[in-house]
Amino acid sequence: MPFYSKRDLQFQLFENQKVLELTCFKYFEDHSQETFQMVLEAADQIAVTSLFPLLTDMDRNEPQLIGGKIKVHEGMKKIVRQFGQDGWINATFSYEEGGQQLPNTIHLAAGFIFQAANYSSSVYPFLTTGAANLIRTFGSQQLIDTFTPNMYNGKWQGTMALTEPDAGSSLTDLSTMAIPTEKEGVFKIQGQKIYISCGDHDACENVIHLMLARIKGAPAGVKGISLFVVPQKRVPDNEPNDVLTEGIYHKMGYKGAPIAHLMIGSNDSAEGYLVGEANKGLSYMFQMMNEARVGVGMNAAAIGTAAFQSSLAYAKERPQGRKITEKDPSKPQIPIIEHADVKRMLLFQKSVTEGALSLLFFCAKLGDLVHVAEGKEKEEASLLLDLLTPIAKTYPSEICCLTTSAAVQILGGAGYTTDFPVEQYYREARIHPIHEGTTGIHGLDLLGRKVLMQEGKALQLFAAEIIKTISSAKKLNHLIPFAEKLEKYLQRAQQTSFHLFGKASQNPEEFLSDASLYLEYIGILTISWQWLSQGITAHEALDKGSPETDFYKGKLMAMRYFFEYELVKMDGLGKRLVSDDMLTVEMKGEWF
Repeated sequence: MPFYSKRDLQFQLFENQKVLELTCFKYFEDHSQETFQMVLEAADQIAVTSLFPLLTDMDRNEPQLIGGKIKVHEGMKKIVRQFGQDGWINATFSYEEGGQQLPNTIHLAAGFIFQAANYSSSVYPFLTTGAANLIRTFGSQQLIDTFTPNMYNGKWQGTMALTEPDAGSSLTDLSTMAIPTEKEGVFKIQGQKIYISCGDHDACENVIHLMLARIKGAPAGVKGISLFVVPQKRVPDNEPNDVLTEGIYHKMGYKGAPIAHLMIGSNDSAEGYLVGEANKGLSYMFQMMNEARVGVGMNAAAIGTAAFQSSLAYAKERPQGRKITEKDPSKPQIPIIEHADVKRMLLFQKSVTEGALSLLFFCAKLGDLVHVAEGKEKEEASLLLDLLTPIAKTYPSEICCLTTSAAVQILGGAGYTTDFPVEQYYREARIHPIHEGTTGIHGLDLLGRKVLMQEGKALQLFAAEIIKTISSAKKLNHLIPFAEKLEKYLQRAQQTSFHLFGKASQNPEEFLSDASLYLEYIGILTISWQWLSQGITAHEALDKGSPETDFYKGKLMAMRYFFEYELVKMDGLGKRLVSDDMLTVEMKGEWF
């Protein structure tokens, strides 16, 4: 059973986002369509032969804490080392660091294949990528030499250790303490961390935590947070570093990757090594978090894609009922894909997942431009990526909870059983609106910060990009109605935004009370824009006489669906956003 569409991935990368344009930059000049295809084929082989076969078994046999150590699925030992030995963990890094200088866009596409095959197993190596990237970017040469080689080769796991029992999204309240020692850059760490993905497991030889802590005497709040490397075992003597696994969380989905509760410094002997400058830890960590947020959006889109492919295959094979106009019960039943309501649910899945993929690859390409471009191009790419990141993280995360539900619905009673994977996809999708910043946090980030930064310059760039796509679409007769419709909704979104901005200084609580709805509102607009872009690409291919008429017509139908069924949801959201009824602000806890 396919778990993603190879053809759509090719379309997204090479036709719609034109990823080969990146090879014009010196950093990527050694690459070509051939090398990119080789990377994608290699990812597909690993996904098909190593990851997908363990999808169900890793869900049924989840990690266990035994004797103070988390035991994971036996198959993960081979998989983790394979990712390291094949160069996936540091593929985007420079040649000098042993990397391949691969564009992040292609690396993210490979990750999409892995995540669609088996989300749990894909988490291990890419957590290490993020942690190693922090060390190589901000750490001393000694830290780089000590820790990154074995992270790159898959022997050591990397993590991001932020959350504490009383400091989840509110890192201001972080209490893990770092006490200076006589050794320069070495601190004793004391505290606890919870919900640490891959925070301990037996598929690696050591776990390297990138941990936020507050140096004793540091300023209160986020300005006093520093970043430390805290290994589970000390290097090079391999002795325990007083980082103990206190517990393991058993989750509703995504069960194959362990989530640990860690106690640090219970015996006053946990050593941590300062990364970069003191009190700048949160700004360093945000590098990893921003990369991870686009990654979380891709995780959600990948799971949504796998659920769509599963329900599509089922709908083509499952006979049930007859056409509404067919009155003869002796006639054979028809596949359920011929029923309009099933086609509606499939189009919902297709339009949302492929629309989200388009946005995610657009953001990945912006990230590559930030890395290699210069001057105005670099600045504008950075601003646009900042604005789009909360949307790219949240829209796929929220909506794929609904698309995986639609997949279950298409299978009916069968979808509610463990005989088919859609129930697992449904459970695994639900984490993504929560981790790497909840939807509420990203709503506040978008409305309270991103759209206002540099006097709204990012928002202006965003509108300019949409207008550019609208102008291109107006040159194609069949797309003029869609271009005009998007133009109308863009104008409404601008008016709604300006209405909200008027509240920003007068009453910040009212201004931000519906920030999550504003994020949903702008998210729909953004995906509509991406669909118009895909519509242009598909229409031009058909005009050139492409023989793949079914594929491109499917694209145009998905665009039509999104404009007809999803874009119009902005009407209700917009009405709410300009309302003067501040009921959620006025509501009191005791009234519940």
